[in-house]
Amino acid sequence: MVVIEEEAYLEHYGILRKSGRYPWGSGNNTQQRGMGFLDWLKDMSIKLGISEAEVARSVGMNTTDLRAAKTIAKNEIKAAQINEAFRLKKKGMSNVEAAKRMGIPESSYRALLAPGAKDKNDVLNSVHDKLKEEIDTKKYLDVGSGIENHIGVSEDRVKIAIAMLIDEGYTRHYVKVPQPGTGKDTLMRVMAGPKVTYKEVHQNRDQIKTVVDFSEDGGRSFYGIAKPMALDPKRLGVRYKEDGGAVEDGVIYVRPGVKDVSLGGSRYAQVRIQVGDGHYVKGMAIYKDNLPPGVDLVFNTNKENTGHKMDALKELSADPDNPFGSYIRRQILEKGPDGKDRATSVMNLVNEEGNWGGGGINPKTGEPYTGWSKSVASQVLSKQSPVLAKGQLQITHERRQKEFDEIMALTNPTVRKKLLEEYADGVDSAAVHLKAANLPRQRWQVILPVNTLKDTEIYAPNFRDGERVALIRYPHGGTFEIPELTVNNKHSGSRKILGDSTDAVGINSKVAERLSGADFDGDTVLVIPNNNRRVRTSPALEGLRHFDPRSEYPPYDGMPTIDGGRYNASTKKIEYGTRGPTDRKQHEMGDVSNLITDMTIKGASHDKIARAVRHSMVVIDSEKHALNYKLSYDVNGIRALKEEYQGGANRGASTLISRAGAEIRVPQRDLRRASKGGSVDPVSGKRVYEPTGRTYVDRQGKEVLNRTISKQLAETDDAHTLSSGTPMERLYANHSNTLKGMANTARLAALNTPRSVYSPSAARTYSKEVAALNSKIDLALRNRPLERQALVRADAIFRQKKAANPNMDKETETKIKFQALEEARRITGAHRSRIVLTPREWEAIQAGAISDSKLTTILKNADMDSVRSLATPRPKLLMTPAKNQRAQSMLALGYTRAEVADALGVSLTTLDTSIGG
Repeated sequence: MVVIEEEAYLEHYGILRKSGRYPWGSGNNTQQRGMGFLDWLKDMSIKLGISEAEVARSVGMNTTDLRAAKTIAKNEIKAAQINEAFRLKKKGMSNVEAAKRMGIPESSYRALLAPGAKDKNDVLNSVHDKLKEEIDTKKYLDVGSGIENHIGVSEDRVKIAIAMLIDEGYTRHYVKVPQPGTGKDTLMRVMAGPKVTYKEVHQNRDQIKTVVDFSEDGGRSFYGIAKPMALDPKRLGVRYKEDGGAVEDGVIYVRPGVKDVSLGGSRYAQVRIQVGDGHYVKGMAIYKDNLPPGVDLVFNTNKENTGHKMDALKELSADPDNPFGSYIRRQILEKGPDGKDRATSVMNLVNEEGNWGGGGINPKTGEPYTGWSKSVASQVLSKQSPVLAKGQLQITHERRQKEFDEIMALTNPTVRKKLLEEYADGVDSAAVHLKAANLPRQRWQVILPVNTLKDTEIYAPNFRDGERVALIRYPHGGTFEIPELTVNNKHSGSRKILGDSTDAVGINSKVAERLSGADFDGDTVLVIPNNNRRVRTSPALEGLRHFDPRSEYPPYDGMPTIDGGRYNASTKKIEYGTRGPTDRKQHEMGDVSNLITDMTIKGASHDKIARAVRHSMVVIDSEKHALNYKLSYDVNGIRALKEEYQGGANRGASTLISRAGAEIRVPQRDLRRASKGGSVDPVSGKRVYEPTGRTYVDRQGKEVLNRTISKQLAETDDAHTLSSGTPMERLYANHSNTLKGMANTARLAALNTPRSVYSPSAARTYSKEVAALNSKIDLALRNRPLERQALVRADAIFRQKKAANPNMDKETETKIKFQALEEARRITGAHRSRIVLTPREWEAIQAGAISDSKLTTILKNADMDSVRSLATPRPKLLMTPAKNQRAQSMLALGYTRAEVADALGVSLTTLDTSIGG
């Protein structure tokens, strides 16, 4: 799929050339040429009655280029007239005499001599000259939307200047640049010099520049990471398995009050720390008093002491630009004497207190994640009772229907159309991902170790003291991996570590072990209040008690590893050939996860499920610890399980839940253009695609169709076709079909929504608001060239890194793309300048003070949450000043936020909103 940001153009030879060299008049007389062209257009439209579109097609143009040609011709005529007027004036002719000589009224002659007339007419030429200079200097120039905001002229002026350059022989090309994480492309409009081919521009797309210049001197790497500080190995203590390190595996204890190991204001954080010249540790850093003398960090590990401290650490990546191979959200930096950033602490933070969201970049928005999903995944709910699943799916339908009704009640048609289109896309996605409505007060929390807590307790300051909660970790095997715990927020040891944390809970290591073998290195869990026991739990499976994948399935010398290497027993390292590591682990993990889901839905016994879960635990750790996953496959009888529950040893997912999100490759297609009937079927409301027909030649020399990746459930109109017929699958199939129907209904409603009506009187009444909106549009559009430049740079970095390591796995590729884009945005200054509307500006929009096209531009660049809140206002629940003061007092006395909310009779969200405001 291709996201086309720019308007498409037809290529043609020249603007004012129909046939021959100068069909509209001599090139030595621009006025004659321009007049000849305009006379020809008049003949075509008036005398012959040919439409503008037909005229454009007859000379190999589209209407945009034809209009540009008309403007150029008029500009040439006007320029020639001005020059002639000044020439006659210089000769001493009177105004009347000169006007008679030129064959124009005397008033028109005076207008040609008016101050600023020449300058005004020269604006187009100055834009042309600016772009020509930029192309000649930078070779390949991005001339897409937004550059007009930087040059300070209208978009039409830029288009006309481009047309003039093409008429002079300059070339225009459309180059695709990948958008990291989306699987889509941005189509860039690029100008280059005469005789420059598309192939040349595409091969050198990393050299495409924009009219905006910026400095690249930031003292950072390709990924925006300042050179990390290295900790002296003598300052690191290691707590090995035999010392008790296994129960807190992944935890890094930090001495408080030491500047160069500071967490920068957080009490806990997920970090990467370089140790010495070639190693690093990763895990969850927590402050702790009374560390051994001379030691400022203590690393807990489940590894055994080999006598060499560095054996317990990881080796730095071979890529000097990102030695940890991770997305680093924040470093603790200061400006050095040279003006460049330098680290003041060894801590490189992936996530930290108060900003937990899973880390990484959201591929849809290109921005860091700031929060977890509030829904419940099908892999969890499908393993619960049908009653609970049916109830949550029904709530999902009701919420979606309410949202649709609220959008349809909007009076502004352009806003309604935009929100309907977004709604349809969101519901379509939900129909494939099969997520259900959240359970009351559920929260994602990062787990921290507090081993003085009982096996039945949890410290969870966001929940009520004494209530029962269920904990679920993804990937989720079944109800036997859901511990039910009692909240103990009076535990002093926990309070000292966590305080009144907004995003963390404390549990002991036995509870973590039951959570699919969770570690304390940043793993997260879904915490759900469960006093009513709606969430089913079951005892841990006997077949999993005391199961240790590392001791059961250790590697042997020369063993092929899951990532394509071979294990060397003498060095205890994996050696790779020329191909390098592969990403087979992801395939194996997906395969066994689907098997567990299918077995659970089809009612497999606990003993059989335990076999599959044991194998999944081996696969999870197979890459990290070089485990013998093939032996596990045989010993646990996975082949037989697949034959029984998936229909064959080489078969895959067999139920709707596991098949829904499975990738499928379909012939490449684009949404159908409006000229061919539009991308929405006017009867059904379904999306309408048409095949591109594009092909490529494979390694065998065979021409094959290009294909694009989709999901199985997205490619069927009836979800029941992917079901094996179990009651749970029927619930989810009906759910998916209902959502798809809602999406189609919304698209039909959007298709039949009229355009907004512009009101000149409203524009005058709200003139200040209109000016403010124009300013906000300009600021938002200024970011477009910068964002495209960031994409170009990020793509170049990725291709460079890929060339150096052609066999890198997909996970590494994804990290590189996102990190490179973040740094490219920092360098170019690209950022999402989302338009946030004020209530008064919303009034202006509702009154019709701006045109439909301008409102569409605003909505494309707006913070849609603010638009929704203005369009469908809801009362903001805040506490009274007296309650607010009481809340502050209780918090100061050490009460948790959950206790304060209960005492005041408000929700935790209302409390946070009130005291935060």
